[in-house]
Amino acid sequence: MILLLAYGAVLLSFASGLLALMMNQRQMLLDLCQYWYKKFPDRHKFGRSIFENALKERRYPHLLRQVVFVLLGLSGIFAALAGVSVMLGQEIITDQIGLGLPWLPWHVRFDSLSGFFYLIIGIAVTAVSLYGPGYVHAYDESQHPFAVLGLFTGLFVSGMLLVLLADDAFFFMIAWELMSVASYFLVAFQHENPANRRAAFLYLLMAEVGALAIILGFGVLASFADGFTFDALREAKLSTTWASIAFALALLGFGMKAGVVPIHVWLPEAHPVAPSHISALMSGVMLKVALYGLIRFCYDLIGAVQWQWGVVLLIVGTISALGGVLYAMMQTNLKRLLAYSSVENIGIIFMVLGLSMIFMANGHPQLAALGLLAALFHAFNHALFKNLLFLGAGIIQHQTHELNIDLMGGLIKRMPQTSKLFLVGCMSISSLPLFNGFVSEWLAFQTALQVDILDNGVLRSLIPVSAAALALTAALAAACFVNVFGMIFLGQARSRHSEKAHEVKEKGMLAGSALLAGLCFFIGIFPGVIIHLINSVAGQLLGQTLPNDTALGWLWLAPVSSEQASYSPPLVLIAALIAAGISFWYLRRNPATVMRRAEPWDCGFGGLTSRMQYSSSAFTMPLRRIFAGAWIIEEQIGKEMQGAMNQDVATIRYQLQIQDHSWSRLYQPIAQGVNKLAKQVGRIQTGNIRVYLGYSFVTLLFMLWVIS
Repeated sequence: MILLLAYGAVLLSFASGLLALMMNQRQMLLDLCQYWYKKFPDRHKFGRSIFENALKERRYPHLLRQVVFVLLGLSGIFAALAGVSVMLGQEIITDQIGLGLPWLPWHVRFDSLSGFFYLIIGIAVTAVSLYGPGYVHAYDESQHPFAVLGLFTGLFVSGMLLVLLADDAFFFMIAWELMSVASYFLVAFQHENPANRRAAFLYLLMAEVGALAIILGFGVLASFADGFTFDALREAKLSTTWASIAFALALLGFGMKAGVVPIHVWLPEAHPVAPSHISALMSGVMLKVALYGLIRFCYDLIGAVQWQWGVVLLIVGTISALGGVLYAMMQTNLKRLLAYSSVENIGIIFMVLGLSMIFMANGHPQLAALGLLAALFHAFNHALFKNLLFLGAGIIQHQTHELNIDLMGGLIKRMPQTSKLFLVGCMSISSLPLFNGFVSEWLAFQTALQVDILDNGVLRSLIPVSAAALALTAALAAACFVNVFGMIFLGQARSRHSEKAHEVKEKGMLAGSALLAGLCFFIGIFPGVIIHLINSVAGQLLGQTLPNDTALGWLWLAPVSSEQASYSPPLVLIAALIAAGISFWYLRRNPATVMRRAEPWDCGFGGLTSRMQYSSSAFTMPLRRIFAGAWIIEEQIGKEMQGAMNQDVATIRYQLQIQDHSWSRLYQPIAQGVNKLAKQVGRIQTGNIRVYLGYSFVTLLFMLWVIS
């Protein structure tokens, strides 16, 4: 039954994509109806009227979009149910799919690890299915056909689900490429814009380089095994050197898809140009599929992890977390900012995975389980609040036609419901208590604080530095999203579009966001629900669960022991409600007191305008000065003077450009080297067929010599 749910999720998402192709086939369906009714005139008269009504020119596109997203939503529900069921049962279900190729069957495995990521995909896809119909309604069908968007969305979701089911290298790579290629077409959906085409090409290029690294990693394992099935790869006996080579290739391949620094550059380019619900799936879900691949490869296929691998992940994660949030703070494009924030959160996950590997290699499986649990919990939380924020960004863009936060402002009065949902996302990603982001980061800190149990002096010095970097990252993330929420929703409108904005009419868009916001709050209050599920993952991978299982029950969370540290979200909520109630009573204790609203004191100015408000660049200027070395900064200030002596300033123009160091220090030198190499190779292009035949003959001799 569980495997049927898992298969059903794949088939439903695939069916939603195929059904979307029928958007432009209305006339064909009408012709088929006419043929059927002529052949059988006395049958199904009631069904005929329903069908003809559905095929009306004005109703058909809207109805088809609804049905496509209903199928996608059912796919998400099936995926979530399958994931929860397999984790609760702690089962390992295997199967084979022949597909007419008895010599190359597809091996399927559905266990707790697959089920956990199935749950992540299921929740995200369900929210997107509620959000999608209202969002895509704004697209011009002639320029941006829904058939293309719906088809590749269905294939994209199918590819991600199939990756989680794969139990052999061939099946895994086919599903991985389906996911990558489908998402490439989604990034390039609005292809009339050169920036979209450039971002899509960059994404596809890096995706294929990463796929090549993954294939080589599987090849290293398979060279010591009897085949490419994961069961065979698990039995492979690798030396430490070859295991480390396989790990490095996996880190490169999966890290490139996950977006860790410095191989993250596709992420802030692709996410801003993709449709918002696709950006939500890519950032909130696809990055987690890459994380799944790395965990499956290292913990399951290779087997015995090395502490040096944990150090590599710890360093890469620390750089990604701190670098990602610093880059995010400097962005004015909302979706680009959220993309860099994903780099930060993936970095946090990699940090805690590194801690888990370090503890596992040093003989502390309980602490390794705590690290793995914290990493998976943060992956789950990031999927929730990042999907929520991207869907919120889509609503804002839908209503204001802007993504530049310096051109927004005052939307809390014009879009009150959106502002509340977006605020929940901002508080969750800022790791504030009572929201889900706080719990997973608190668990990450608790993992790092157990460093005293290690004997290695290098690790005892390195881990506290990473923990300090994590604390700084959390503080900067809070400052970043204070800036985001303040610039977008508070103050006065900074553009005409913001002045004319109003709450979105499509309630489904708000419903999808509300589902995610509710889960962010619920998981923040009752984290034991997810911790209990993740324990089954740790039990299958490591043979060890949390020391106290969900600590002291649903009320308290004590990951190591109640003497060291404990946290009770329900009690914190009760305390917050009591404090709020006392404050409300104190302010309203005198019935005769009448509250009045008055304009704030403006220091004697005649009236504030939007130009007098802080901009995003001004808000982050102190941090830009402190961390100036983190970016390539170009500031230009132009003044036009007037007056008899040119002493009066007429206008001031300020331009700020901030560039990622990765472009100038890594990718531009690589591009220049490739161009030089191409010019050198171009010399052998003589245009003479005899020379080309000579090349072929020499190559053939060389290959025969190698084979012999």
